Amino acid sequence: MQAREQRRYELIGIPFDGAATLGWPGSRYAPARIREQLAWMTMRSEDGEVYSLETGELHPAPKIDDVGDVSVVPHDVSETLDRSAEQIASSVRAGAVPLVLGGDDSVLYAIVEGVHRATTGRLGIIHFDAHLDIMNHNQRQGSWSHSSGMRRGLELERVDREHAIQIGLRHFNYPSSRAAVCELGPAQITASEFDRIGVESVVERVLDRVRGADHIVLSFDIDAIDPAHAPGAGSHEPGGLTSRQAIDTVRALAPHIDAFAVTEVNPLTDHRDLTSNLAAYLTYYTAVFG
Repeated sequence: MQAREQRRYELIGIPFDGAATLGWPGSRYAPARIREQLAWMTMRSEDGEVYSLETGELHPAPKIDDVGDVSVVPHDVSETLDRSAEQIASSVRAGAVPLVLGGDDSVLYAIVEGVHRATTGRLGIIHFDAHLDIMNHNQRQGSWSHSSGMRRGLELERVDREHAIQIGLRHFNYPSSRAAVCELGPAQITASEFDRIGVESVVERVLDRVRGADHIVLSFDIDAIDPAHAPGAGSHEPGGLTSRQAIDTVRALAPHIDAFAVTEVNPLTDHRDLTSNLAAYLTYYTAVFG
């Protein structure tokens, strides 16, 4: 990972929801809406600095280069994921930290694959989500939907299951999913456990899990957050993280990661851009404190 003063960020949009086989489509519109909200944050920099009301200090304004959107192929999931992975790989090869705006959560695989292409050594995954995303294959969803990103990522050669963790999981799933979790081995912090132990303990456990990985990807499916705080999502799962918990956790993890993605923001189900705004803040906190 680069030293803090050398970090440069590239903003990459993936306006694609062709792999959203469950829930509500619409996350193809998210990159544009998140960019609009992000402008409210980036405009506050002066003379290369930004003032954090929470730390009470001036911080170097992050250097974020918006490199535009991946040229997605709406009818072709595999081609879109390949193009997305290559754009992310190009960003990493150029010495930047990708800030990826999805798109549905198939983007999780694309960002892991992109970092995998551009680096050597072991990769760790920090995955915020209400769901497991470890579906192997079924008739309705195939093998590359937004329900398979974590499984496909864990299958990559240098992705180490011992350095993978999922945060925010809740409610119910297939019994076969339990068998897959036991087989694939990502650690888990459920939403209820998060609420019980608090942000500091969560951050400690996450960092302990990914310690030893040479590169770390953080992918944040917005439905990890309770729909009361993030109504614009691909599905609603009550009982999730609060916006405060999400911001504080991402801020603490930011210095340790090499790529960031926020996925499944759905402007079509959002209310007055609340969710796009929160996604923009998660992105900006990553860049300021990373």
